Amino acid sequence: MKTYDVVVIGGGAAGLSGALTLGRARRSVLVVDSGRPRNAPAEGVHVYLGREGTPPAELLAAGREEVAAYGVRVENAAVTGAERLGDGRLRLTLDDGTAVEAARLLVATGLIDELPPLPGLAELWGKDVLHCPYCHGWEVRDQAVGVLGTGPLAVHQALLWRQWSDDVTLFLHTMEKPSGEQREQLDARGVAVVEGEVTELVLKDGRLHGVRTADGREHARQALALGTRLTARVGPLARLGLETAEMEMGGHVVGTHIPADPTGRTSVPGVWAAGNVTSLFEQVIGSAAAGVKAGAAINADLIEEETRAAVTALRATQAEVTPEELWDGRYSERERLWTGEPNVVLVRELSDLPPGRALDLGSGEGGDAVWLAKRGWRVTAADVSGVALRRAAELAERMGVADRIGWQQHDLGRSFPEGTYDLVTACYLHSPHDLPREKILRAAAAAVAPGGVLLVAGHAAGPPWEQNPHPDVHLPTPREVRESLDLTEGEWEVLKEAEFERPQTAPDGTPTLRKDNVLMLRRL
Repeated sequence: MKTYDVVVIGGGAAGLSGALTLGRARRSVLVVDSGRPRNAPAEGVHVYLGREGTPPAELLAAGREEVAAYGVRVENAAVTGAERLGDGRLRLTLDDGTAVEAARLLVATGLIDELPPLPGLAELWGKDVLHCPYCHGWEVRDQAVGVLGTGPLAVHQALLWRQWSDDVTLFLHTMEKPSGEQREQLDARGVAVVEGEVTELVLKDGRLHGVRTADGREHARQALALGTRLTARVGPLARLGLETAEMEMGGHVVGTHIPADPTGRTSVPGVWAAGNVTSLFEQVIGSAAAGVKAGAAINADLIEEETRAAVTALRATQAEVTPEELWDGRYSERERLWTGEPNVVLVRELSDLPPGRALDLGSGEGGDAVWLAKRGWRVTAADVSGVALRRAAELAERMGVADRIGWQQHDLGRSFPEGTYDLVTACYLHSPHDLPREKILRAAAAAVAPGGVLLVAGHAAGPPWEQNPHPDVHLPTPREVRESLDLTEGEWEVLKEAEFERPQTAPDGTPTLRKDNVLMLRRL
């Protein structure tokens, strides 16, 4: 599973501009794009200072090259599924079956133009059939332009296109007849009006030659303009709670969009939107600007979250912060801190062990305790954090093993669960707080009943993505752990004493391996 700070969905002007902003902010970013931009049929992008007339494909290729220079990855794929994880991150499934996770999402998926079912219309879309005079008006200036009346805004469109040509005809098609005032405006500007439905477009050599109406007449036209219904591309993202709303113009609904604040933040936590998906009539240059603004807002939001975490870590170094306050603070930063799955070493080493009474030290959110209970163990689970214990109890309830686990809150350096057990586990008992680990592990060994097993797992080294991590922290080898237990000679059998590697994902989404170790003993 690859994890990123931000996944951008949509590789158009808005998406790539947002990715460029975030890449320059040293964020790990993935752009997921299906390679089907809305403006692909157009010959060039217009009203974009410095890029006037650039073919859309050329503009996007240059954008991809620029974001790649800042470490942004672009994936040619489509999103087929979306879900929110327990820790607040967002998981996306792609059409190749893979999945990625992100702390934040930028949705720049654009719009779908819903075209009327008129023969010849779709094949000329973006060429001789046009929607925006600011995008295409100069290219068809002084030509014979038709406006297809599909709604009440057609009169406004006809008057607008009149700026580029004095030969404009409004075909009423499916719209209502213009009012008296509207007809007067059209007459004053020299816009002809043709009643009756348009039945087809007449093509010659692949270009628009004319418009045929229901009465059989053919009206010579070189370009045809119309206002489509514009639908925001949301698709599987709706499962995150991302909703669309209708957008009106002149009191008439023209399509749907994703509501967002001026920075692009939506009502869904961790999700921003930019470009046409939130602003239906935005030009390419405006969409690019919206992507920059959204990228900066996402980076600022991540900085706030990281600062809260840093404050929690700082407080941990101060004497007045107790271990309980430290870990309650860490768990409270997210809906879930760990995956909820059992530790790999636990599953590997204990799957064949017959069940009995188990003690899980540092039980966290309950992944190990629930796994043991599901295999028939009666478990006492201890942790210093009340927040973690409450989450663990909820997990056990959902998994149907609540009656097999007893939850106890202990600062293990000060208090310890009573009794003896057939299994005692202490997996990754590390803490930034001053932790008397040797004292706790001696108590753990003392709690093992005759014939019982002690399993201690820990890190053998720091994370591979950190350079010289925590040089003042010593991570003991399994042998050092065994020697520190001060065991009575002849009373214990060593079942396992080894280092191993397990897969882990670096913060930038790169798969790597983490070195850990395990010590497994049996009391004779």
